[in-house]
Amino acid sequence: MKRVRCPKCDHFIIFDESKYEAGQSLVFQCPACQKQFGIRMGVSKLRGTQKEDNNPDETANAYGAGSIVVIENVFHFKQVLPLKMGDNIIGRYMKDNRIHCPIETVDPSIDMHHCVINVSRDQRGGLKYTLRDGPSNTGTFVDNELLGDRERRILEDGSLFTIGATSIILRTNSEEQD
Repeated sequence: MKRVRCPKCDHFIIFDESKYEAGQSLVFQCPACQKQFGIRMGVSKLRGTQKEDNNPDETANAYGAGSIVVIENVFHFKQVLPLKMGDNIIGRYMKDNRIHCPIETVDPSIDMHHCVINVSRDQRGGLKYTLRDGPSNTGTFVDNELLGDRERRILEDGSLFTIGATSIILRTNSEEQD
């Protein structure tokens, strides 16, 4: 199964690509906004979608500050999102929403600005990861404990936290490991 995104409203349309040949043109009509648009089957010149990426490097990113891995569930596919130094705002992807780590999901319990991971240097020069809630409507959980309004939690490589119905794993920069 493949998915395409409506260029007008960002709604996903899922179809069976095995019924079509490379080079064949398809026309879709978005059920959400009625926009018609076309695609051509074949190999994209752009990077493949994260769903099709069989073994993404969970620590690879352009900033060298680690990444978060969004675990696949009924609301979305697995996603690997890079982190940068400073505040990384995590939330639900919405067209024109300017957040650092947008999760492409239909999970209604994730806010557009749900939580923040701050990446900074500790006294020894190593990377330090601090999680805080947005504040969000449904809260941010670390080890099944709800973070308080002003509470911050230090995360380490492999730390699991939950926003809405979505679980996320922190992957630190492997070069920073002792």
